[in-house]
Amino acid sequence: MHIEINARKREGQGTGASRRLRHASRVPGIVYGGGKPAQPLDLDHKELYFCLKNEAFHSSILSLNVEDARESVLLRDFQLHPYKQQVLHVDFQRVAANQKVHLNVPLHFINAEIAPGVKLGGGMVSHLLTEVEVVCLPGSLPEFIEVDLGALEVGHTVHLSELKLPAGVELAALIRGEDQGVVNILTVRGGADASGEEAPAA
Repeated sequence: MHIEINARKREGQGTGASRRLRHASRVPGIVYGGGKPAQPLDLDHKELYFCLKNEAFHSSILSLNVEDARESVLLRDFQLHPYKQQVLHVDFQRVAANQKVHLNVPLHFINAEIAPGVKLGGGMVSHLLTEVEVVCLPGSLPEFIEVDLGALEVGHTVHLSELKLPAGVELAALIRGEDQGVVNILTVRGGADASGEEAPAA
């Protein structure tokens, strides 16, 4: 998915300047990295707020348009007001096509309703992770990773090493030798076991 976000170069610095921007429905931000100096930015609050509600905005290479220049960036951080629907600050990092990036991408779970552990065993799906850190070149970055539960039995767990990854994508945890559980199916008290018989009460 190609996502663009527009920004202007920000001249004023400090708390007072940031407060004035927010009063004008603008958001202070910064873009850094890529061997270039950090550039303070300001962005339209409404545009940024709705972009942040899009899952893909958090796990995609973004096209940042700063006046007459366009750069490929990642969203690295943002701050929200503790109780208002207001974005207080946003950070972007420049990326190069030939340099690998580390980014958390969401997991999308499919076929839970037909998993034997749910349909026959009466179990309950338990999500141990909802996102994973991937390592890849920007051009290979997936928006999400799919986890198929269609064959999962009660008491069984899908681990990171069992996930189907797009070409050129690695998992940071596996690189470190950590094969964590991603999702499993738990036995529900009083539910049926894997044979379809009613489980005895404890």
